[in-house]
Amino acid sequence: MASTEAHRPRTTATTATAARQEALLRAARARAGNPAQATGGTGATGGAEAVPAATGPAQLSRAQHRMWLMDRLGQGGAGYHVPFATRFRGPLDIEALGTALTALVGRHEVLRTRYLVRDGEPYQDVTDPAPVPVPVVEAPGPGAGLLREEASRPFDLATGPVLRALVLRHGPADHTVSLTLHHIAVDGASLEVIATELATLYAAAQDGRPAALPAPPQYADLARREQAGGERLKAGLDHWSARLAGARPLALPRPEPTPATATATATGAATTAGAGVTATEGRRGHTHTAPLAPAVCDGLRRLGQQHRATLFTVVLTAAFATLRRATGESDLVIGCASSHREGSAMRGLVGLCVNTLPLRVDASGDPGFGELLGRVREALLEAQRHRDVPFDLIVERLGAAARGESGEPLVGVTADVLRAPTALRLPGTSAEPAEVDLGTAKFDLSFLLEDTDSPQCLLQHSRTALAPQDGEQLLGAFSELLAAVVDEPALPLSRLPGTRLTERTESARSLHPTEACLLGHPEVSEATVLDSPGRPLLAYAVLHGVGGTSPVQLRAHLRDHLVASRVPVAVTLLDALPRTPHGAVDAARLPGAPAPAPAAPGPSDVRTAPDVRTAPEGPTPPEGPGVSTVLEAFADTLGQRPGPDDDFFVLGGHSLVAVQLAERLRTRLRLPLTGLDIMERRTPRALATLLEEREAEREAAAAPSAPTRTTGSRNRSRPGTVLVTGGTGGVGAFVLRELAAQGRPVRALTRPESAHRVAGEGIEVVEGDLADLDSLRAAARGADAVIHSACTFTAPEVDRAAMRALVDAWHSGPFVFVSSVDAYGQPEAAEVAEGAPSQGRLSAYGQAKLDCERMLLNAAGTEGRGGASAVRAPLVWGPHDRLRDQLRWGATGALFQSALAGEPLALPDPQHGPHGWYGAPWVHAAALARALTACLDQPAHGVANAVGGHLAWPDLAAELTRLLGSTSPVRHAAQFPRDLDHHWHYGTGLLAAALLPQPDEDWRTVLTAMVSPPQN
Repeated sequence: MASTEAHRPRTTATTATAARQEALLRAARARAGNPAQATGGTGATGGAEAVPAATGPAQLSRAQHRMWLMDRLGQGGAGYHVPFATRFRGPLDIEALGTALTALVGRHEVLRTRYLVRDGEPYQDVTDPAPVPVPVVEAPGPGAGLLREEASRPFDLATGPVLRALVLRHGPADHTVSLTLHHIAVDGASLEVIATELATLYAAAQDGRPAALPAPPQYADLARREQAGGERLKAGLDHWSARLAGARPLALPRPEPTPATATATATGAATTAGAGVTATEGRRGHTHTAPLAPAVCDGLRRLGQQHRATLFTVVLTAAFATLRRATGESDLVIGCASSHREGSAMRGLVGLCVNTLPLRVDASGDPGFGELLGRVREALLEAQRHRDVPFDLIVERLGAAARGESGEPLVGVTADVLRAPTALRLPGTSAEPAEVDLGTAKFDLSFLLEDTDSPQCLLQHSRTALAPQDGEQLLGAFSELLAAVVDEPALPLSRLPGTRLTERTESARSLHPTEACLLGHPEVSEATVLDSPGRPLLAYAVLHGVGGTSPVQLRAHLRDHLVASRVPVAVTLLDALPRTPHGAVDAARLPGAPAPAPAAPGPSDVRTAPDVRTAPEGPTPPEGPGVSTVLEAFADTLGQRPGPDDDFFVLGGHSLVAVQLAERLRTRLRLPLTGLDIMERRTPRALATLLEEREAEREAAAAPSAPTRTTGSRNRSRPGTVLVTGGTGGVGAFVLRELAAQGRPVRALTRPESAHRVAGEGIEVVEGDLADLDSLRAAARGADAVIHSACTFTAPEVDRAAMRALVDAWHSGPFVFVSSVDAYGQPEAAEVAEGAPSQGRLSAYGQAKLDCERMLLNAAGTEGRGGASAVRAPLVWGPHDRLRDQLRWGATGALFQSALAGEPLALPDPQHGPHGWYGAPWVHAAALARALTACLDQPAHGVANAVGGHLAWPDLAAELTRLLGSTSPVRHAAQFPRDLDHHWHYGTGLLAAALLPQPDEDWRTVLTAMVSPPQN
């Protein structure tokens, strides 16, 4: 059986990241008694059943639900992106390609579906067809970096789209067309459908005629059919429970955590000599390759025919044999992909139609390879008879048995055969697939054979599953074994190539498992834990690079790899671990450590997450506001009344229930709370403590005049009311101060949990969010002016959708938008005039800003709207927590973190580089706020720059090392962080008067304020 997932050459192509998702999927199990949650596949009928009438929005299929959940918890990333790139030689009609893509999206609803939430449950919402933009970028070289960057850009499943296009122009008749799709909408077979239809639609667009294509099936109908088939699953789940009873995850020799294993880059590559094996090292995985003679592939096919087996079954058997030799284990489980695509009703379907089958094989004794092949064949046939049972439901049924003592997943190993990658075929051109390697490992370990004209073996593994040298050893054994069995298939396993994997050193096993797992994360350089009897487990991490992962993502990483008892209640990010004079970690100075004395500790100079310590054990629940309500909400949501220290997940909670519980508590207590708070705190006692802190914070922040909160219809606002978005952000906070100083009435849009932070005299607080378009439209109604200063930084699609909503609701007065100098792109000249056309390759962030500007300026002056100002700002500095974070982790983060760690500061060399100056423009947040409010009275009617000055990197590096007391040397280097490759000066004229610096607004003063810890 060959996998349908063949969209990535040289990488594993199975659909679900089952090995890394099982714990989260188990936590996301369907609610008991709800058939809509306990759903399965289409069965063997291949879609012959009647589709239930569409009475409302379609729920997600089980496969889609896995993708959505990973995205919701911030665990999706580029691992769930499907890059589909083709190099064309010959005349390419860009306009016809755009027309064909637009028609394709119009035909298949899943390609224009967004994923919304109602009552805590996700559902599919099909949007109206819209043109698919096809940007063209000049790329004289191969453009591999551009393709990788495009394929890595995040999707926003709540707003869409899930398909985007990019064309690289290498020459007049030489182009690469890159399509990037989200896995929630496609699988490998979908790419074949897309390629076939695009060729037809492209030809029709060139001829100016309709395309002769039959109406395709729609994926939402498959999801509804899956919901209706939930009752069939019981027998299948019973089968899998019995088949996998007693099976244990494979114990791989996890690598010893060292700095080297935590610092690989996303695109770095290393070549390891020996046996013709090349190891390409990605950010989260290693892929090792070795050539395979075509004669060996032919021999493997003949061997399969002799045993009534496919090439895939032979390769799968070789994977079992390699693991038997490498680990000594005889009871093994390997996963493989299974397709739901059967029958004519599925022909032409675009969507995610795959499942994972866990194959358990008895390799005991010393069977010959042919005998083992028979065992594998029977196990595969049996598994296929029950392939309609979603794998995540199998994991739920198995419960704790689905993971090992150290958190290893039951299905951590897969095997597959990769066919030649799909390529677009457009009339009048020659085409070849273009590889886009995102450097991700889908599973802990995958055995692969690439069945092409130049066959090769591949072994892919995650960075935390195996050391690179072990991966090389396994690949060598796998490839040699395949060659050996062609000549002598009756050889017993003991005589086949392969040796036992080396054991890890005792020093690695002496680390606390949680600490070792954190150190295995590619972005963590240091870690430690507090594991005290009777107290919750706490973990601390120092990130190695800049712009790193969040505490929530690190905790999810730990849940993926550890048993529940090893997962800390919180992971706190620190700039550095506190140490004793002898260099050991000073546990007493860690945030949340037991206090050395009864007196309350003083303020710390280390920024920490809120303390999650629980009260001492005892029969009486903790006292404080809302404790009984917390216990009642747990009972109402989970169906059972907990004790004060019962764990949310042990009680049956999962991510969706966490969202529902947070909403219930927010409604009852009127306190800010999110689903992530529930998942981090987990117990009623800890949650009650958090709510007490939130109550105290709100009371302390209460202004003399309480805010007016409006969530529905409102009366006419006070004359001159200015709507401000992003009021709790670094820019928005200064804008609110400036408007208050001017005595202007303000309406501040903020998230509910942050509303009290913007309360003040003359401020009307309305609750909303960029992703909640209805709240944006409601907030804009009746306002006499808008200052839009909120942005997502990570989801450009959300920025665009939010701007569309605000512009639609804007019908009077001026509109000021905080844009970015990134919208200029990469101009050829070093001096960039104010309002100059954008040039070169724009970042995703810069492109989104430019798109938003165009929406705004196109609408200005129509239907009663006033003038519009797109104010392009550079680095914004000011004494505010958000701005301090940007200094530490944003464009200047490489300098800050290196100086903090005492490491050399590598700067571009203006003498030997292509440019004579490297640095960045900056503006004080207070000056930017003055410029923005000035545009209310005198709109720019276009683009205006808000630049306070330009700062060379050597000057910034010198000042940072001085302020941080760092001994870091500053040197010029040919290799330096990409964010420092900036050499443009931006002109400013329209806002020059407002940007004149006030006292204490020079860059050294504001930098000192930002480096210093905030005063409580």
